[in-house]
Amino acid sequence: MLLIDEQGNVIKGYIPASRVQTYLRKMTSGTVYRLNKFFGSRNKAQYRVADHNVTVMFSWNTVLTPLQNSPILFPEDRFRFHDHEEFEANCDLRGDRYDYVGHMRLINGQAMTEHLIIDESDIVEKRHLVVHVQTHGGPVMKLYLWDQAATVFCQKFKSYGSTPRVLLVTTMNPKRIGGTLALTSMTSSRVFMDNDVQPTRDYLDWLGSNSGVANEVIADVVTKPETVTLGELFSYIKQETAKVAWFECTATIDDVLHGSPWYYPSCGGCNTKATKGPTSLVCTNKKCANSEVVGVPQYLTKISVYDKREQAVFVLLGDAGRELTGKHASELVARYFEFNEDVGADHTVPVPQTLMDTIGQTRKFVVKVSQHNLTGKTQTITVTKVLPEPAPQNAIEDPADERIRKASDSLESQEAKRAKSG
Repeated sequence: MLLIDEQGNVIKGYIPASRVQTYLRKMTSGTVYRLNKFFGSRNKAQYRVADHNVTVMFSWNTVLTPLQNSPILFPEDRFRFHDHEEFEANCDLRGDRYDYVGHMRLINGQAMTEHLIIDESDIVEKRHLVVHVQTHGGPVMKLYLWDQAATVFCQKFKSYGSTPRVLLVTTMNPKRIGGTLALTSMTSSRVFMDNDVQPTRDYLDWLGSNSGVANEVIADVVTKPETVTLGELFSYIKQETAKVAWFECTATIDDVLHGSPWYYPSCGGCNTKATKGPTSLVCTNKKCANSEVVGVPQYLTKISVYDKREQAVFVLLGDAGRELTGKHASELVARYFEFNEDVGADHTVPVPQTLMDTIGQTRKFVVKVSQHNLTGKTQTITVTKVLPEPAPQNAIEDPADERIRKASDSLESQEAKRAKSG
């Protein structure tokens, strides 16, 4: 907890676990007390929440007396704000924990609308939520609220008649997640919104006068997957605070793995993998209404990829495979059986040449870090999208230039032949 003395100094207070019930139930935030019989302890250098280098420690005989109508005016709150550059400079250093204030852009991926409804059950299940925030016209950051901070956020959010816009969270921990700066809450973090405290009221006034600046960054830009290397991707997966997330990375295809089928039969209605029933294929999705499943081939292709430092195995699912090859899996399977009429329907189709032709290509992939990656069940990374290759800059050539180039190539070829023969 934070204590403010009559000189306005902010000091960290600490009650040992064995004495919490004795003192904490008597305390109310914002109330003035006289504190007797305590001792001081020097602050640790890590995770400090106040500038003062001493912590007020409660002992077995500490006396806490509330003061009524105190003539001394104490400030209600004291905050220590950092902006994006300061958080960036202190990222992953385990130093002082500073406070953040700004306006919200997205809540768990939802854009800010007049009457936004957030999914509390999902937040309770996952024990956290993600808010995209921005201070004035600065960069957009992800702010992760965990456990009690997430609960308080939901309570405050619902208490407003319309959607609140300003968010203040204390004692934030700046971390690099997926190669990008993010802020995460701690057990000591407190959450404030629009009209709760003076800094949020001041920011709300600024927001009302600068709506144009506040709306410069659109939701599509905010939600664009963060660009990482393969090494940064693996580092993110190893982090204790890592969660399911999407990233963009550039890698070169080294091989198409042959150890398992490159496609699977899916339900034509929901694309879920179909399994063999007694007489026909059966959809494994209980919510799907399809009783008869034809079995539409979908990509399930493992590829080996690498960048400058690391190597990985990606798995292409559904549309991601089509985006890479330009062909639907069903088209490639049908073509194989068309040219191989003597094989049975249960025959496993070998990896087609269309997939093999992608070896050596360097592409941008949008990948998903799944729960299986985080729990260590698999190291294979799922590709959800393959971005289109950039068009060549000189795609349109002047016909005359093209004729000159061809003539030049022809002359060079003839000269090379003469040199070889003579």
